[in-house]
Amino acid sequence: MSSALTDLFPYPIVQAPMAGGVSVPQLAAAVCEAGGLGFLAAGYKTADGMYQEIKHLRGLTGRPFGVNLFLPQPETADPAAVDVYAHQLAGEAAWYETELGDPDSGRDDGYDTKLAVLLDNPVPVVSFHFGVPSREVVDSLHRVGTFALVSATTADEARAVEQSGADAVIAQGTEAGGHQGTHRDNPETGGAGTGLLALVAQVREAVSLPIVAAGGIMRGGQIAAVLAAGASAAQLGTAFLATPESGAHDLHKQALTNPLFVRTELTRAFSGRPARALVNRFLREHGPYAPAAYPEVHHLTSPVRKAAAKAGDAQGLALWAGQGHRMARELPAGQLVEVLAAELAAAGTALSGLSGYSAGGGGR
Repeated sequence: MSSALTDLFPYPIVQAPMAGGVSVPQLAAAVCEAGGLGFLAAGYKTADGMYQEIKHLRGLTGRPFGVNLFLPQPETADPAAVDVYAHQLAGEAAWYETELGDPDSGRDDGYDTKLAVLLDNPVPVVSFHFGVPSREVVDSLHRVGTFALVSATTADEARAVEQSGADAVIAQGTEAGGHQGTHRDNPETGGAGTGLLALVAQVREAVSLPIVAAGGIMRGGQIAAVLAAGASAAQLGTAFLATPESGAHDLHKQALTNPLFVRTELTRAFSGRPARALVNRFLREHGPYAPAAYPEVHHLTSPVRKAAAKAGDAQGLALWAGQGHRMARELPAGQLVEVLAAELAAAGTALSGLSGYSAGGGGR
């Protein structure tokens, strides 16, 4: 990774932007202050809401940070399929004594307005999810001194990122919690994806861009593994979800290590786009029938998820989590960064020892 970008954060540790109220300023600030790169998530917020969080974060730390944007989505959903799913969810709305949301509540997430705010009030880093920004957008960010990072889930997507002029690609493996950052949601793939280490290797051979590796990373040894595979930094989401600074609902934090939730699964149940979550009742009952319709399904289920949270029912929540969720540690975010950095250093020492052992001709 270019020295100008890596100079922003001493440790190769990036806190993933988690939309829905998780990546609050307090979390990002704690990560930044400890030597990582903290992120705010602009997804599902208004442009003013994003701006207020940036102001809040700047009041908590003077260190560099990032803001994540969702790309506008093409209109590919089948309205009839959304109507059928809404009919199926009627019982959920009745159970939680609420109404289903309006699936046509908007599909661009205020992208243009948020981008305008970030150009008028530049931040050090902006990352993009669900697609590739135009070359014009990337160039405009560069003109105001902002680095641009873009998610990719395949080598082909990484090539598109490189062509956009972005400064780095976030290689997101299928182990990652929350939404897969696929550039186009193809229902025919069935949510299939590539594991992180294989993806990093493929992206490394496909592009010359620096790589930020994301997906299921919970320990410093795993950070060492992706760095050895060719990444320049690691992005962790679920690892920071359980920290006290995280804005995640307490039910969500507790579910990460609750033996009732034994596995994760990619599902469209909550949003209409493939996203990895802990398997709960809602996912089991509705996942097989959810259409490829984002953000229509997200808007549709939003009131139900909020009502489930208010009722204290984790079985109705979108419990986003990566495959390493059982390894979550309830440490303060800053302390977690320090522990990860220490584990990374120890792993590096171990790798150096193995290298010397091999070079010395020992073993069989």
